[in-house]
Amino acid sequence: MAGSPARGDRDTSERRFERGVALRAGFYIFGTHVLGGFIWLLFAIGEHAHK
Repeated sequence: MAGSPARGDRDTSERRFERGVALRAGFYIFGTHVLGGFIWLLFAIGEHAHK
């Protein structure tokens, strides 16, 4: 068919999509750990605060 993409284009597109999903998941995991560490730090500082 004239309008269908070549097999190589489809492979490249799928690989790019998978790479994007993996990159986004990595950012989410990293960001969640940073946020959790910050919250943990706030609790640790608050525990030692003079009341």
